[in-house]
Amino acid sequence: MTGPTRRAYLLAHPARHSLSPVMHGAAFATLGLAATYEALDVPPERLVEQIARFRSAPDFLGANVTTPHKRAVMPLMDDLTAAAAAIGAVNTIVPKGGRLVGDNTDAAGFLRALEEAGHGREAVVALVIGAGGAARAVVHGLRQIGAMVMVAARDVDAASALASSFTGPGPSVAHLGPRDLASALPAVTLLVNATTVGMEGGRAEGALPLEVDVSLLPRGALVYDLVYKPMVTPLIAAARERGLQTLDGLAMLVWQGAESLRAWTGLEPPLAAMRAAVGG
Repeated sequence: MTGPTRRAYLLAHPARHSLSPVMHGAAFATLGLAATYEALDVPPERLVEQIARFRSAPDFLGANVTTPHKRAVMPLMDDLTAAAAAIGAVNTIVPKGGRLVGDNTDAAGFLRALEEAGHGREAVVALVIGAGGAARAVVHGLRQIGAMVMVAARDVDAASALASSFTGPGPSVAHLGPRDLASALPAVTLLVNATTVGMEGGRAEGALPLEVDVSLLPRGALVYDLVYKPMVTPLIAAARERGLQTLDGLAMLVWQGAESLRAWTGLEPPLAAMRAAVGG
């Protein structure tokens, strides 16, 4: 890609924790692209304004979208990809022919990271904690590999709505209330934290999502925390103390970012450079 510098962004609130700028910066440099990547802290009330700025910017290359905007940005798009529509959330914005297309690379990134860790398509009983855009992508991905999926969240109504929104081909999704967790955990082979609980600088930095008791999980369970800063979250630390397998969010960050880069540029993402940039 030659010519004037193109600009890519992350829409987040807060944005200071993100490793996406250094990861994509390394990718652009490796590919020899005249492009930059900036994390924008965009409060919800300014989201419409920011999307309008993208529309009018001739140098706009694309954007990633994260908490809390993944669902709110959907009606601001001109088109949605099949993945974004099925998941019900957008994590990638791609300009095409004067229109903004909302895509979602989170589910693909989640599954690639899971496979990379040696957990492929064997029978999975999964508990996903969260009811936002990340949780929706995880549930969508797990249904694609035939997993039995349960969802729990602090907002019980939101968890119920998420579960009931997944219909059609694939396993049904159950929702659990906080009181159901203890009885469900002994059968869970994959526990996924898809919230920001435990994130550095977040409102619940030192907490466990739903105060989950990982000692109730079976010995062979995998605990997968999508938070990657810090890499050892309270949930990961508790799981390791129990002797359970763990996976942090760095691999998913790289894989979903790689697919976003491919959508923006049409080029093969330099995975090695992206991993090295974030310490993965």
